[in-house]
Amino acid sequence: MFKTLALAATAAAALAAPALAEPYKVGIAAEPYPPFYSPDSSGNWSGWEIDFADALCAEIEADCVITPVAWDGIIPALNTGKIDMIVASMSITEERAKQIAFSDKYYDTPTGVIALKETEIQPSAEGIEGAYLGVSVGTIHETYARAHFSEAAADIRSYPTVDEELQDLAAGRIDAVVGDMLALMPFLESDAGEACCEYRGAVESDPSILGNGVGVGLRKEDTDLLERVNSGIAAIRENGTYDALSEPYFAGFDIYGS
Repeated sequence: MFKTLALAATAAAALAAPALAEPYKVGIAAEPYPPFYSPDSSGNWSGWEIDFADALCAEIEADCVITPVAWDGIIPALNTGKIDMIVASMSITEERAKQIAFSDKYYDTPTGVIALKETEIQPSAEGIEGAYLGVSVGTIHETYARAHFSEAAADIRSYPTVDEELQDLAAGRIDAVVGDMLALMPFLESDAGEACCEYRGAVESDPSILGNGVGVGLRKEDTDLLERVNSGIAAIRENGTYDALSEPYFAGFDIYGS
């Protein structure tokens, strides 16, 4: 009888205990974007933004799981509950803010132009005239190029990944690339990049397109999580974690910006 009572008490306690919370699904783009995130041959993701997400989740005491989603569907995935936050180099823009909420920024880097050495391309409409430009599809850099360079450029070509546009640049199939300079610098420092190309400078600012830094994307109704994320970003900035995780990727460069 005592054994039966003990089993009954254990079962009742189990039923009364709260269910463990599901881990937050942290959405990144399924398309590799080094040095921010890329998979190895086993499908394990690594990079600066993966390290940042891990540090942020640890700071807010949340279990998180990295969840790759196609870039062009990442906002719908957030709003339909397939993921719970976006940590995927998404710039804070007015247009996106109509659909989702953003945290405070967690990094900010310039949009720039790299070009074939034999060209005289510069990061302006006049300097782009007649050029074949490469951009990553669905990005603010594509939007910027089409808004500011369409009339001057010979052609603006959209690519699924940064690697593909850089391969075409190195092969001479396009003349220049417009993009995030932190994502483009590893190519410029490679043997192929040093052989073919040069950095020609940052484009003129346009906050309405290029936004105000990169933030964590959240559902508008998740106000408590937004507050926790903002507190977490501030904490890892203040306690040295942010600088420590950034140093191996961006030695001597302040990725946070001004």
